[in-house]
Amino acid sequence: MVLAQEASNINAGLAAIGYGLGAIGPGIGVGLIWAAVINGTARQPEAQSKLMGIAWTTFVLVEVLALIGMVIYFITG
Repeated sequence: MVLAQEASNINAGLAAIGYGLGAIGPGIGVGLIWAAVINGTARQPEAQSKLMGIAWTTFVLVEVLALIGMVIYFITG
């Protein structure tokens, strides 16, 4: 039990850097999602409603990754 407590003692600065690097992925993912929606809507305007539904669903999934990273940052920090 003592080993588990010592292993969770992480430097807060390193945790912040790790979260910052981990937030890059969801940021890129969100940009790609909305770029695809804009591109698809420009090519086929009548499909906008379907594209928006898919976009919001995938946006939520990608943002959950960033939120999980933030929760882990506050737990370890």
